[in-house]
Parts: sequence; structure tokens; C-alpha cells
Amino acid sequence: MRRSFAVALERYGYRVTAAADGLTGLEAFRDDDGFDLLTLDVMLPGLDGIGLCRRVRETSLVPVLMMSARGDGLDVVAGLEAGADDYVVKPVDTYVLVARIRSLLRRASYAPAPGSEPTAGQEDVLVFGDLTVDTGGMEVSVSGSPVALTPTELKLLLEFAAHPGIVLERHTLLRNVWEYGWDGDSRVVDLAVQRLRKKLGRERIETVRGFGYKLRR
Repeated sequence: MRRSFAVALERYGYRVTAAADGLTGLEAFRDDDGFDLLTLDVMLPGLDGIGLCRRVRETSLVPVLMMSARGDGLDVVAGLEAGADDYVVKPVDTYVLVARIRSLLRRASYAPAPGSEPTAGQEDVLVFGDLTVDTGGMEVSVSGSPVALTPTELKLLLEFAAHPGIVLERHTLLRNVWEYGWDGDSRVVDLAVQRLRKKLGRERIETVRGFGYKLRR
């Protein structure tokens, strides 16, 4: 499966480095700081994909796509809690895998659309209590201290910051942040919100039960 995915991705123009186990993958990652994205299988020998994701997150915000053999098991939740940005369930069609990879890479290079950029006289620095979001410089701080966010976490926060005080439903966030064209797994939203709360403060993003989430003004 590893070899077949590597060949398929290379046909789409990607440069692929493959590793047969978690420790080898971690070593390859540490030896080369040029990786744009990691695709990790949960069931890796030695160091599994969840453990590898945690190790990567200690030093890097690189986008991570997790692959799981179970779509409704603890693997998915554990992977997202470890810092993965999205997941796919095996067996996965190559077209689906490439679509998820493209979405993650777009998030990593995300910048506001020209029509949404501040015009003359408008501020591109948004302040919500002790939370400051610089939408131009793509920087976030809490009480003056910078906060490191993954591309997915940053785009999710920007979505909230663009609609302060407004409840955003999970399927809206899945469409606008994860670029799902259909109702995907809302757990990716819930776990990403949890990670944001740990970094920004639990009170900053409010749960509106039965509807979704909103950023407190």
C-alpha cells in the first residue's frame, strides 16, 4: 500500500519520501526540514502514527493527514487529538487521498482573498479581549504572547474571527475550512476546536449546543 500510494502521488507531481515504520519516518522528517505535508498510517510498527504525530507536533506545525483502518473507532479521535489536521479511512481511493492532500496544502498556504483584505482605513488587527488576530501578518497572540497554530487551526480561527459572536454550524466549518463538499465527520471540527481552546483559553470559543460554535467578542 505504501509503495502504491507513493507511485500514485508521484504521478500527480508530488515528491514523495516513504518510510516503513514510525521511527524511520521520524528520522527522515528530522533530517529534512523541507516536507510540506505528512501522511501517517495509524498502524505503523515501532512508533505508531499517533505517537509519531505527537513527536512531530513537538517541533513542527506541518500539516498532517492521518490514515486509519477504522472510521468510527478511537484511532480517529486519538489521531486528531494528537494534532492531525484531517484523516481518511482505508481503503481509500487515490482521488480522495489527493483531494484531501490538496486541501491541506491550500490551507498551509492560505491568505485572505483579495476581496476580504482590509481597505484603507480598516484595521487588519482584530482584538477580542486578550486575543489578538493579525489577519494580514497571519499572527495570533494571547495577552501579548505569540501563539503557534497549525494551518488548519489558523484558518479555523480566521473563520471565527470573520464572524465574531455569530454561531457557525459544524457543516459550515467543514465546508469553509476543511473544504468538504458534503457533510463530513464533525469530529474533525470538534477536536480542532478543543486544540484551539487549549491554546487560546477555553472561554474564548463558546459551544452552542445543538448548533455549533461561536467566538466571543
